[in-house]
Amino acid sequence: MLSREYGELAGAGGVKDVVSQLAEALARWNGRSIHVVVPLYGFIDAKALGFQPLPDPFCRGRDLRLPIEMNEPDRFVLEEVGYYYRVLNKVHLYLVDAERYSEKTDVYTYSEEDESKSPWQKKAMGHHDFFAMNLLLQKAALELMIVLGEKTDVIHCHDGHTAVLPGIIREHAGYRSYFRQTGCLVTIHNAGLGYHQEVIDIPYAVSITALPPHVVDANQLARKFDPFLVAGQYAVVNTVSENYARELQETENDRLTGGLGHELLRRKVILEGITNGIEPDLFKVTAIAGEDSSMLFDPGDERDDLAGKKRCKEKLLAQLEQRNVVSAIKCFGRLDQDVTKPLFTFIGRLSEQKGVDILMEVFEVLLARNAQVQLLVLGTGGSEIDERLINLTGRLRGRMCFLQGYSTELANKVFAAGDFFVVPSRYEPCGLTDFIAQLFGNIPIVHHVGGLVKVVDGVTGLAYRGDSPDDLLQSLERALVVYNSPDLRRKIQLQAVQEIKRNYTWPTVMRKYLELYKKARKKQLCRQGIDGRR
Repeated sequence: MLSREYGELAGAGGVKDVVSQLAEALARWNGRSIHVVVPLYGFIDAKALGFQPLPDPFCRGRDLRLPIEMNEPDRFVLEEVGYYYRVLNKVHLYLVDAERYSEKTDVYTYSEEDESKSPWQKKAMGHHDFFAMNLLLQKAALELMIVLGEKTDVIHCHDGHTAVLPGIIREHAGYRSYFRQTGCLVTIHNAGLGYHQEVIDIPYAVSITALPPHVVDANQLARKFDPFLVAGQYAVVNTVSENYARELQETENDRLTGGLGHELLRRKVILEGITNGIEPDLFKVTAIAGEDSSMLFDPGDERDDLAGKKRCKEKLLAQLEQRNVVSAIKCFGRLDQDVTKPLFTFIGRLSEQKGVDILMEVFEVLLARNAQVQLLVLGTGGSEIDERLINLTGRLRGRMCFLQGYSTELANKVFAAGDFFVVPSRYEPCGLTDFIAQLFGNIPIVHHVGGLVKVVDGVTGLAYRGDSPDDLLQSLERALVVYNSPDLRRKIQLQAVQEIKRNYTWPTVMRKYLELYKKARKKQLCRQGIDGRR
C-alpha cells in the first residue's frame, strides 16, 4: 500500500484511519504480508516511534540510500531517499526519508509555523511542490520493492497522491517487466475539486512521471493531467462507499468533481464502491476515562443506562470552563455547566464542503428559538471560517464554544460528551465521524449524501435530504424531540452500534477488498495472457 497518511503517524482526515485499519485487518485476519509506504514528514520522530534505518541488503553496515529520478523539462534531477522501517501490529511500515518531506510540518498544507517563517507559505495553503512529493513517494516505493525483491500481487494506491503509479509500472521500461504480474487498485477517498492532485504544467508532468507524452495527453481533465484518469486506464478503481460511486457516475453531483465520474464512465471505467469499515475497539471510553470508572459506558449494551456518558459531559464542560484543554488548542466562547441541556457537536475540517457555513447560519436561528441548546465545535480550516466561528461565539456567549485545532484525545472527549453530532457536508465520500459518534452514543444528524446514507433516519440517527439551511434546521428541531424522549434516544443509540457491528467492522469490509484485489490481479494477468483464476 502507498498513502500520504497512516494511523497516528500522519493524518489530515479519515484516510489515515482507513489505511491503517484496513492494513492491520488484512495482516491480522487474512494472514497476508502487508507492506505500507508513507513519507517521513518533519513532524515524525521516526526513532522515538520505534523505527530504524533500513539496512542496505547489498552492503553490510550501511543504510539503504537510493537515487530517484525526478526530472524537470530542462534538466536531469536525482533526489536521494532513505528508508526507516518497523513492524507495527503485523504491518510492515516504511517511511521514505527525503529532504522534500523532512521540511514539511503538515501533511498537505503549510502550517502556522511555516507562515511565521515564510509569509508566502500561507497557513492552510497546499504545498507548492505537492506533485513532486507525490511522485517521489511512488517512485521511492517502486525502487524499494525492487531492491528488496518484493514481487507483490497487488499494489493498493490511496487517493490521487499515488494514482499515477499504475501507469508508471505499465509504461516505464524499467518497471514493466518486474511488475508484469502485479495488479493495481486505486481507492478514491475524495474526488472533489482540489483533491485530484492534478497538474496544469503538461511538460513538467511528462518529465517527472517519465510517462510517454501520449499517455499524459490522453489523461487530462479540463486541460490538466489528472492522476485519477491514469488510474482508470491501468487499474481497478473504487470509492469509499457504494452510494458515492453511484453519485459520481449517475447523478449531477459529479459536477463537484469537475466531471471526473462521468469522464471515467465515458471511458467505460465503472467505479466500484466499498463503504469504509471501523474498528469499534479503538473507540472506547476507557481511553479517556483513565482511572475514573464513573466515566465508563457502553452505548451498545442495552443494560447500560449511560450514566458514564453524563459524567463525561460534566467533566468536559468543567474542563472547558477552566480552559483546561490540550495546550495546542485555542478555546473561544464558553458553555453553560448544566448537563441537562442538549449538546450539539461538530468535529472536522472547517470548510464549505463540510457545510460549516450552513451550520453557523442555522445555529444562530436554533439558539434564538431554544434557550436550552448548546454547540461545541472542534476543528480548524482557513482563517476566514475560523474568524467567523470566533465571532459567532461572541454573539452566542455562554452557549457556544469553538476549539480551534485538532487533538484525537480531545475529539474523543467531545464525541463522548455530545448528545448529537452534526454532519452537514455538501458531499461526503464515506464519512467515519458518524461511525465514531455512534460508538460514543452521540447520535449523528447527517445530510443524506454519499456515504452518509448509511445512517438510517430515525433508526441509527437522523438524516435530511435537501441542501438548504431550513432542511438542516428541521432535523435539529427533530433532534430536540428525540432528546426529550429518553426511550427513543436510547433505542437509536443501541441500534446504531448494533448496525456497525453487523455490517461495518473491518473483518466484513476486508473481504470486499479481497475481491477487488483478486479483480485487479486478474485484470493484469489477462493483459499478460496469463490465466488469472488464482
